[in-house]
Amino acid sequence: MHAFTSPTAHCQIRWMDLPGNGIPLVMIHGLGCAASYEYPPLARLSPLQGRRMILVDLPGYGYSDKPDDFPYTTTAQAQVVTELLTHLHPGRVVLYGHSMGGSISIEVATTLGERLAGLVVSEPNFYPGGGFFSKRIAAFSEQQYITTVHRRMIRDEHSPWAGCMAAASPRAVWRSAQGLVNSQVDWLAHYCRLPVPTRLLFGEHSLPDAGFDTLQRRGNAVQVLPGCGHSMSWEAPAALAQALGEFCQQVERPVT
Repeated sequence: MHAFTSPTAHCQIRWMDLPGNGIPLVMIHGLGCAASYEYPPLARLSPLQGRRMILVDLPGYGYSDKPDDFPYTTTAQAQVVTELLTHLHPGRVVLYGHSMGGSISIEVATTLGERLAGLVVSEPNFYPGGGFFSKRIAAFSEQQYITTVHRRMIRDEHSPWAGCMAAASPRAVWRSAQGLVNSQVDWLAHYCRLPVPTRLLFGEHSLPDAGFDTLQRRGNAVQVLPGCGHSMSWEAPAALAQALGEFCQQVERPVT
């Protein structure tokens, strides 16, 4: 586990740097999650074995610090990730973001220029207004969520998400949810303007979806992972690792 002091968040950001070859794959987690908790098992699967992977715990989550004075919006988090990548100088990277992390990774992608080799997002927030969990969380006041709701959600959750949430700052989760609900960022428009290879992943149980349909009609690369819904890293890790491995090989392939 490595640490870096973010000038934006004024705190320590921690990440795992799994050694390997090829274009590094930078993994950004979703709401209430942690890359250090969610993604190491994927690195052991054959499609990703031997590839350098940078697993980022965003401020407020996992092993990273949890400041009370940070806004935890997608834009603020994207600034932190960009700072980290500037600090690391990993060369060209492939970004992967899930759910809220997909929206963050889209914003990061717009800042990297030639350092960006490609972007994969799985079930991101393409539109303001939030998703199922962010709307549910943002319906409470910050104080209500911190004092009672966060613990209740962990108690009532039976998936691995409960473990991630237990390590997350309740304030960070609430402010992240509020940010998703109230954001004015048009993530879909930013995504469609990127000049690099992109791919949208969706679990088959999460469809239909308006963003998926829009990109499919436009001819953008989309892929459905069988046997899973939103939590694909836990429900279908082999399928997710295969999709990410194939994408990385695609962007590394020489142009003929």
